[in-house]
Amino acid sequence: MSISITERAADQIRTIREEQHIADDAKLRVGVVSGGCSGLTYDLEFDANPSSGDNEQKEFEDKGIQLICDMRSFLYLSGTKLDYTDGLNGEGFHFHNPNANRTCSCGESFSI
Repeated sequence: MSISITERAADQIRTIREEQHIADDAKLRVGVVSGGCSGLTYDLEFDANPSSGDNEQKEFEDKGIQLICDMRSFLYLSGTKLDYTDGLNGEGFHFHNPNANRTCSCGESFSI
């Protein structure tokens, strides 16, 4: 399994990269950190220089976007699809995680 992204998410990632002058070779790091009302929170950031200590990581490419994920986070995110919406429920990235047993109402945190 891998982590995938929708075309809308890929377009938004390209827009952010351009607006913030982020290098084209910077990878999008997808992760999970402790926090939020359900216990775990999603984390996204661009990483132009993955550290040499990151040898325990997964790398993917989808829709021309390079994704990187540490192995601990990947256990929680395997099979997840990253989407971007700008609808009535709020603008932003949304994770469709088949592993999550419970999510908070805002969709920012989850538990397994």
